[in-house]
Amino acid sequence: MNIRHELEKELGIHPDIQLNNIELDPLSIHALLINEVVPTDPMQDFYGYADADYLTTTFALFEAAGFPITDVQQLLERRIYITNAVKTPKVSTSISNDELNRSLPYLEKEIALFPNLKVILLMGDVAKKAFNKIAKKTTGKNAVPAISTYKLRNSVLTYQNIRILPSYIMTGGNLLIEKSKMTMAAEDIARMLDLIPSRD
Repeated sequence: MNIRHELEKELGIHPDIQLNNIELDPLSIHALLINEVVPTDPMQDFYGYADADYLTTTFALFEAAGFPITDVQQLLERRIYITNAVKTPKVSTSISNDELNRSLPYLEKEIALFPNLKVILLMGDVAKKAFNKIAKKTTGKNAVPAISTYKLRNSVLTYQNIRILPSYIMTGGNLLIEKSKMTMAAEDIARMLDLIPSRD
């Protein structure tokens, strides 16, 4: 299945919406990482250039988590898929509700493509907010309580039998500056890896 083609088939083509142009078997995916927002240049996203900006910090985090990788294909082989909550690039320093709401139908459909999900890692507050909007639409309540990520990290949170792990933003320069958040994000990735079966 091609993710972009599948979502466009369901929701239509919109020139500003950036979707992952990647072929995969949706049944093989057991973990989903939701980052905050797509980059301005789609080729700097997770499934763009081999040395894309978004992959630089991703590879560093997985190495710190004890799972060194050099290619995004290795994540798919480990049953991990990465996407962005907001499918349009930032137009200012913060993301408006309008921007978030415009992308939500795509994110909701994208999550639904993977029936074997065991864990969802929410990388940053925007990802957490987006996921809560989707959960509230389905269940009437937030999946993640509205308290700081630090206080939630050791909580057991679930949504439709999927383990939910709130964490920290995984892309951009701030992560490299805030070493404590990078350490905690790597710990959360290690926890995610423990929750999904590996390919033997």
